[in-house]
Amino acid sequence: MSEENTEKKVTWIRKPEQYGEMLFTFDGEKIFNLFRDYPHELTPEQKEIFDAENPFWAGFFAHRSQKPSE
Repeated sequence: MSEENTEKKVTWIRKPEQYGEMLFTFDGEKIFNLFRDYPHELTPEQKEIFDAENPFWAGFFAHRSQKPSE
């Protein structure tokens, strides 16, 4: 069995008093709101990391990443 780097780079911020708000950060300073900011406010590198660590949400919001048909 090979060892992999399992250190997570996305940290979810728990605020139980804010029902339905899902916040996360990469560095502990800039906070993203999943429903408002994904994927448009993330850098390409941040989006790649987020998608790898959160495949459910990447699939859920896949339509936001598609380019309009020309």
